Amino acid sequence: MIDEYDDAPPALGTVVESDRGSLPFALIHGEALLVAAVWALGEAGVTPLDFTTGWEQVRESGEPFVLHDALCPMTPAPFLAQCVATAVERGAVVVGVRPVTDTVKTLSDDGAYVGETVDRDTLLSVASPIVLPAAVVEALDQLPTTDFAELVSLLAARFPVVTLEAPPEGRRVASLDDVRLLEALTRP
Repeated sequence: MIDEYDDAPPALGTVVESDRGSLPFALIHGEALLVAAVWALGEAGVTPLDFTTGWEQVRESGEPFVLHDALCPMTPAPFLAQCVATAVERGAVVVGVRPVTDTVKTLSDDGAYVGETVDRDTLLSVASPIVLPAAVVEALDQLPTTDFAELVSLLAARFPVVTLEAPPEGRRVASLDDVRLLEALTRP
């Protein structure tokens, strides 16, 4: 991992909170999840952009673009910086992922029958960030979606994708109970 954020290549980024309900505004350690995620971007050396910045401006910058999910608010800045450096170094989209720990079953085509257990070792859960190297930013007319799982699928169809395992504190929250668990996990 990058120990000094100054070693990370310059990048632009945004924290995605749209289509995530009100959860990005829940508090963790006294701050909104959204605010914690923006701080992490800044600490990683990424220049945060707001919703008023158009895609054309991002393209013209010639820099990588980081999408950080407000629902992964405690993703450590060194991990974000490592993802940016990897995207630049490898010229590939970099996706922060977490291992799947739940039991996953297949369903029959009509959904009426539960089938085999899927091997968890073959599955990953998209977390945060998604880093687009400059060449990928340039190749896109716009960001096709802010749904991280769907975005990774769309990008993987056109560009090389590298996954990096996010640390446990980089997990995605889906409820207030998850926020409390993450808060306990990241208590100083």
